[in-house]
Amino acid sequence: MSNISEETLPPTDLITLTRHILAEQSRLGSRATGDLTMLLNAIQLTSKFIATNVRKARLINLVGLAGETNVQGEEQKKLDVLSNDIMVNALRASGKTAVLVSEELDEAVIIDERNRGKYCVVFDPLDGSSNIDAGVNIGTIFGIYQVGAESSGTIEDVLKPGSQMVAAGYTMYGSSANLVLSTGNGVNGFTLDNGLGEFILTHPDIKIPSRGKIYSFNEGNSMYFHEPVINYLNSIKYPSQEKGKKSPYSARYIGSMVADVHRTLLYGGIFGYPDDKKSKNGKLRMLYEAFPMAYLTEQVSPPSFMQKYPSDGVIGGRNGYNREEAHT
Repeated sequence: MSNISEETLPPTDLITLTRHILAEQSRLGSRATGDLTMLLNAIQLTSKFIATNVRKARLINLVGLAGETNVQGEEQKKLDVLSNDIMVNALRASGKTAVLVSEELDEAVIIDERNRGKYCVVFDPLDGSSNIDAGVNIGTIFGIYQVGAESSGTIEDVLKPGSQMVAAGYTMYGSSANLVLSTGNGVNGFTLDNGLGEFILTHPDIKIPSRGKIYSFNEGNSMYFHEPVINYLNSIKYPSQEKGKKSPYSARYIGSMVADVHRTLLYGGIFGYPDDKKSKNGKLRMLYEAFPMAYLTEQVSPPSFMQKYPSDGVIGGRNGYNREEAHT
């Protein structure tokens, strides 16, 4: 029998998402009740369920419009509606939630008292759904708040700053399903092993490079950009050579926030979708897009400028964006 070197053998000591969550619970000791662990396991299940349907969407006629619009006035895709139903049902069934707020619903879901827990979840069940039919990466974004000590679970429990979230993350669906999560102790990335049916730790303790080489803005809207934004983009496309040779940034824009942010967290650079003359309040939803992504960015590159200024709609390494320059 030929000898097989250890390098050719697959790893056997796998850190699954479930194992990671349980380790975080153990780290907290007697302070942990296990409720957040069970809630995160429910979110893990929804990610697997949605990933399965995204992969076979074309085969089971889940592409195309559902014939409705969401609270933002956007036309809903069939997969939007299904993903929302998956999340609402799984989170309600966990018994650990009190309030659910979804981009796809006009009103918050208040869980009945019998099944009510102590957490509130805000989420975009399928970000980037306009790209579904083209097979471009899309994703789920979520943030978790804890119900106030004197509250029984109302909409007021989610109308709080993003810094008060207890956990946040996203799952990206593409060539692989990647779940990125933080519970306030760093950011870790997991990849779904379809054979095992488990998310495996593949990106431990993610740290965004302080400065990258990629910028990600929808420059199709540049005619509506405010002058400071145009000046900033020109500064990274045509860098000054006065302080030594600098290379211009390269443009990469997918049009799916989860995919663009995922690349930015791993490779550095800048992602932005700021307000402009057409969209005076910006296009990013503060509660279930900007806040969760800012929470993650704060963990991978403190201090994060998006955590401090989420209304700017900009994410990136600490040396990639000068807010003062961009607003002068």
